[in-house]
Amino acid sequence: MNKVLIITYYWPPSAGSGVQRWVKFAKYLPHYNWEPIVFTPENPDFNVKDETLAGDISPDLEVLKFPIWEPYQLQRRIAGKKSDSNPADALEKKKKGIFDLFSIWLRGNVLIPDPRVFWVKPSVSFLKDVIKRNQIDVVITTGPPHSMHLIGEKLKIKTGVKWVADFRDPWSKWEFLDTLKMTPLVRNIHTRLEKRVLQKADKVITISNTFKKDFEELVPRRVEVITNGFDPDDFNISGNIEQSEKFLISHIGTIDELRDPRPFLYALKQLVTEIPVLQNEVEVLFVGVVSKKLIAEIEADDILNKVVTFKAYVAHHEVFEIYKRSAVLLLVLANSKNAVGNIPGKLFEYMASEKRILALGRVDGDSAEILKNADAGFICHPGDREAIKGAIQNLFKEYKSPLPEKNQSIQKYSRKSLTGDLAQILDEIIEAGDEKSVYEKNE
Repeated sequence: MNKVLIITYYWPPSAGSGVQRWVKFAKYLPHYNWEPIVFTPENPDFNVKDETLAGDISPDLEVLKFPIWEPYQLQRRIAGKKSDSNPADALEKKKKGIFDLFSIWLRGNVLIPDPRVFWVKPSVSFLKDVIKRNQIDVVITTGPPHSMHLIGEKLKIKTGVKWVADFRDPWSKWEFLDTLKMTPLVRNIHTRLEKRVLQKADKVITISNTFKKDFEELVPRRVEVITNGFDPDDFNISGNIEQSEKFLISHIGTIDELRDPRPFLYALKQLVTEIPVLQNEVEVLFVGVVSKKLIAEIEADDILNKVVTFKAYVAHHEVFEIYKRSAVLLLVLANSKNAVGNIPGKLFEYMASEKRILALGRVDGDSAEILKNADAGFICHPGDREAIKGAIQNLFKEYKSPLPEKNQSIQKYSRKSLTGDLAQILDEIIEAGDEKSVYEKNE
């Protein structure tokens, strides 16, 4: 087999779509004659964990762990906070103290490109021998954090190894950077680093056509798109899971100021006010981290409080039981600068569940295009309450009088199929290298 070294900050027990993306690639790469080796921090700093994701890691997969020092530990010590407090809390505070403001400024203007930058130099020193000893054919770096790409860049320079840069989010145009009070000089540094990575990587991958276009405008080169997807193995649920007796609309994932379900909730409230019988038929379930402010609003609302319930974060395998019980799956897309190209990982699992989808977001975005092409449900602009009400009514009618199952074109989004696309890119890199070697010999 050819060998590929995957450099990723996020790895189980960390949770999230970024983790699942590379856990699944590592799972299926051996099917395409590629042996993955994973390099990840020994002591990373993250809050949301899901131990069950480790179930997808083959016992044959070699996972190299290397210590990392991150300034968050020092930040907590100075602030006197408990060790598991979230350093990003300062960004979400409405009233920020002097220490909060200084921490944000420091994060934005000193820790470039991100707080994991201190891992770059020691990782490069460690991996040079790993690449030689294991005869690694290709290195893949995935970001954010985008400092992972700096590791790939330096390894390519020092060892000549082929290198693929995977962007799960934008870099210089990433909306998160707007919250960090960066100076114009620092913005320019991010752009220069991004251009360097785009120019030097042998291949560049991203998750959506919009992000692809943005990268290609910054540096004139071809960027490949490999979306996130779903794994059919995850849907093998043991036991009999009955669908809810009510018209259950479920949302799985984070609800915050960027992902605001209020347009849906207020449209639903208006609908059940106009048709009171619906109050006894409809249930809305939010699973995961939900804004405390929104919870308080719903609890104070006499109508919504009767139909909306909350459930804390659940392990990934439990999510599929909730899909099974639901009539409709709610997708709340981020209302942000990067919204057009944002494709949540759960969109593909939603479609694979064969449940109808109600999405709020840009009707001209990449997620909207995927939904429409698969005829998997409705997408409504958050500002169009009448469209949201109409979508809810149509979905309720379908629930009461089920239509024949729709033939959704989603197999191309299976994790195994997507890994085949990745393997093809890796094969092309090897073939191009072989052709170059032959040419050089002839010279």
